[in-house]
Amino acid sequence: MKKFGFTLLMGLVCLSVSAEGRNDSEKKWDGSINKAKLTKYLQLSDTQHSQVANICDFFQEQMKTANSARVNNDEKVRNAVYGNLNLMKKTLDDKQYSEYVRLMALTLRNKGLNIEHSDLK
Repeated sequence: MKKFGFTLLMGLVCLSVSAEGRNDSEKKWDGSINKAKLTKYLQLSDTQHSQVANICDFFQEQMKTANSARVNNDEKVRNAVYGNLNLMKKTLDDKQYSEYVRLMALTLRNKGLNIEHSDLK
């Protein structure tokens, strides 16, 4: 039952991430994250919520920059993801971070991004 609830919640969070209008040139994920759902899923405190919201906004900006880059696009996306994970690790407790990493790995996989990182396995 716990796995079913986790899977359902993961699906909802992934759906909230913008993936509209894919065409032949397949839109790239802009890094947007539904902060309200993430806060509820990770059961963040008020302080954590504001910090995580700032991290998510920063991540989205980094992903937009990476996706618009003409050179080293994949490397810049990878750096944005690593930077996001490092900031989240400093903000979240161990359990929250573990859940966040699983969520990020699933989201990246669903978006077709292959990021190799020991935390994402």
